[in-house]
Amino acid sequence: MPDIYSHTANIVRNIFDRRIHTPAVLDADRFFPRGAEFVGSWEQIRDEALTIAGGLHSVPRFHELMSAQRAISANDGHDWRVFVLKAYGHDVRQNLERCPATAELIRRCPSVLSASYSFLAPGKHIPPHRGPFRGVLRFHLGLSMPRGDDGRLGAVLWVDGVEHRLANGGALLWDDTYTHEVLNATGEVRIALLLDVWRPEMPADMVALSHLIVAGARLAAYVNTASFSA
Repeated sequence: MPDIYSHTANIVRNIFDRRIHTPAVLDADRFFPRGAEFVGSWEQIRDEALTIAGGLHSVPRFHELMSAQRAISANDGHDWRVFVLKAYGHDVRQNLERCPATAELIRRCPSVLSASYSFLAPGKHIPPHRGPFRGVLRFHLGLSMPRGDDGRLGAVLWVDGVEHRLANGGALLWDDTYTHEVLNATGEVRIALLLDVWRPEMPADMVALSHLIVAGARLAAYVNTASFSA
């Protein structure tokens, strides 16, 4: 299954790479202006994420949600747990009900396809990898971003070889088809809100293909809804 996933992802990436040419990190004001609403409410979002973190043992690990991602999730003995609120347009209602402030922000923003809290255990390393297609962009909002013993922000995100260290309430909009890598080099759990949002300004054929791909992913998400619940 991982080989099939990788092969399919490579084909899809190649199609989009020939038609869409934007940098790894994008201007959120242009490509996701509604992101400012999430940034403005980051403390409310953080408080709800911390409540979920109180029962972190019941939140599934990423590879338990997507077995094809075992190589980047179960690679080092440290947990990467993901609390899914929305998956490819499908609401995970029981999870949204536990996070009403975050749920309301998502409801008001129809361009959000997927939303989740991401919990990286101390020492967790997500090795270099690429997302499957450019029809969506990743919005990354820092909620509880720990510091290392040296006082520096210790959760590092590399996108296309460039290092990013987001503080609490800091945000980044980026294209996850570029190679990216994450390390939590601290003794605390790193918590972030991850949103996948529709990419604007695409050629018409890429819009159509994106909707087709997302429809298939939405069906899979619907079938696997039970595994998303925590």
